[in-house]
Amino acid sequence: MRLLIFIVAYRAEKHIISVFERIPQVVLDAFEYEILLIDDASPDRTYELALEYEALHPELELTTRKNARNLGYGGNQKLGYQYAIDHEFDLVILLHGDGQYAPEAMADMLAPLQDGSYEYVMGSRMLRKGGALKGGMPIYKFVGNKILTATQNFLLRTKLSEFHSGYRAFAVAALSRIPFQKNSDDFHFDTQIIIQLLFADAKLKEVPIPTFYGDEISYVNGVPYALQILRYTLLAVLHAKGCISHELFAEISSVDQFR
Repeated sequence: MRLLIFIVAYRAEKHIISVFERIPQVVLDAFEYEILLIDDASPDRTYELALEYEALHPELELTTRKNARNLGYGGNQKLGYQYAIDHEFDLVILLHGDGQYAPEAMADMLAPLQDGSYEYVMGSRMLRKGGALKGGMPIYKFVGNKILTATQNFLLRTKLSEFHSGYRAFAVAALSRIPFQKNSDDFHFDTQIIIQLLFADAKLKEVPIPTFYGDEISYVNGVPYALQILRYTLLAVLHAKGCISHELFAEISSVDQFR
């Protein structure tokens, strides 16, 4: 199978080399792979360090790009997922250049996709009881995550342990069925794509992952983020019930199951 390891990076100069080096060799051996790093116009040396690493490791299938302007967290993901579609990869896994999500867990994330049983895998920090707080997740983020996830589960009739992990892996065919290019360029892109995949009847699997909070910088503004999450969850429910028609969900054929 062809695997795209897609790394989104912004101001990640302290961590990007470590992220490269922590990608498990067993994963690289198991797939025909490409590592794609897209630096989102970082003002630091993230891109330069990645280029230097690429030059030092010609044995790796590594592609390094830098956006001419900052496209945002969601905008950067759109580039990577479209790249996976255009280059006919089978699977794509999203890594963060700041190292918050463990590359070491990549094999576990990909395993449910390899035999076609699932089309979308989310790494969850909440599946292991107490693991998130022990891993350093701030209490306010833990509580906010729990409340938002519970609200979304209630509205969408789902039973996810966490909606707000950024560690994800996809079957590229599933991404091809949804209009993710219409999603936000901001952080609530992550919720929009989950809902789109749910509406498209993509088979979802959660996998436990370790929690790590170090010196990485979060650019998420909590209150506006939460309001946008609730807004688009409610819009999705109204669309599913036939009360409105929303462009993020209108092109998805299986949405009728939520009515």
